Amino acid sequence: MHIMCEALVGDSILDVALANGIDLQHNCGGVCACSTCHVIVKQGMDTLTEQLDDEADQLDEAEGLTLDSRLGCQSRLTEDVDLIVQIPQLNASIAHLFHEGATGA
Repeated sequence: MHIMCEALVGDSILDVALANGIDLQHNCGGVCACSTCHVIVKQGMDTLTEQLDDEADQLDEAEGLTLDSRLGCQSRLTEDVDLIVQIPQLNASIAHLFHEGATGA
């Protein structure tokens, strides 16, 4: 599934996803304390903020890690260009587990 979203320079991938109803997990609230907002950047990696050590450390815990992996909460747009990201299938397939845990089910 492809979804086109508008974004502003300075927005994070997580911010854009949430503003557009895309269920990108972010168990830590978007403060770089987990790896649940892991995305794979398919186009536009050079238009994102630089990856810092904290993000790299958290990404080490992500399932399906690739050379193009980033955390949605830490990746902010630096230019007004087309950016294509993929939410790994694992992220989508485990989303219900986190929702059930949060409701006590």
